Amino acid sequence: MKFDPPLVPATLIRRYKRFLFDAELQTGERITGSCPNTGSMRGLTTPGSRCYLTRHSGGTRKYPHALELVEADGTLVGINTARPNRLVEEAIDDGLIGSLNGYAELRTEQKYGINSRIDILLSDPNRGLAYVEVKNVHFRRNGRLAEFPDSVTTRGAKHLEELGDMVEAGHRAIMVYLIQRGDVDSLSLCRDLDPAYAAAFDRAMKRGVEACAIRCKITSEQIHAERLVPVEESGLNSVS
Repeated sequence: MKFDPPLVPATLIRRYKRFLFDAELQTGERITGSCPNTGSMRGLTTPGSRCYLTRHSGGTRKYPHALELVEADGTLVGINTARPNRLVEEAIDDGLIGSLNGYAELRTEQKYGINSRIDILLSDPNRGLAYVEVKNVHFRRNGRLAEFPDSVTTRGAKHLEELGDMVEAGHRAIMVYLIQRGDVDSLSLCRDLDPAYAAAFDRAMKRGVEACAIRCKITSEQIHAERLVPVEESGLNSVS
């Protein structure tokens, strides 16, 4: 996925109120923009960090700039939570997740569960339905290990329970963790930051939900799903 139009380099001043950030452009101009990530962005909000912005021309946007990439620990990290679903769709189309390749139809944002929408629904007259939930990952604190979540996510735990319900109804259900950074080789759960999510994950695995993690390769010009990396959890129903 190429960034089109090209990203605008800048220096991060601050991120605040969850939806906003201030940055200084290379021209010296200071701007306020929108932050397409409502999470904690732990480790990615250090003032003075190099960052890259999307600039939307025309329209009626209050803030034409949006935060796209932040440099942390010497690597570019994608923070835009609108990207992962499309990146996973591309990974499926490219055969990166072999067992999800070849379904007859792929639909997005389909209603299921209790007031929820599944990110990707695969269907096939011979293979049935496969419910694919996508989570964005950008947190790293130890070595080359990505971790999820970086804060408490009650909604994420709810999704795991609903995926388990789909398995018990006779369908496939897959949890895909899309890692928007390239300096990691595996993924684990942040059991210390959100024990309830970890417990929900364990229950989901026992019920037959599958899981996998995909690492992205990121430059200031493009981002794409590069390869599967291991999920370091016992009792995992791994997808390949």
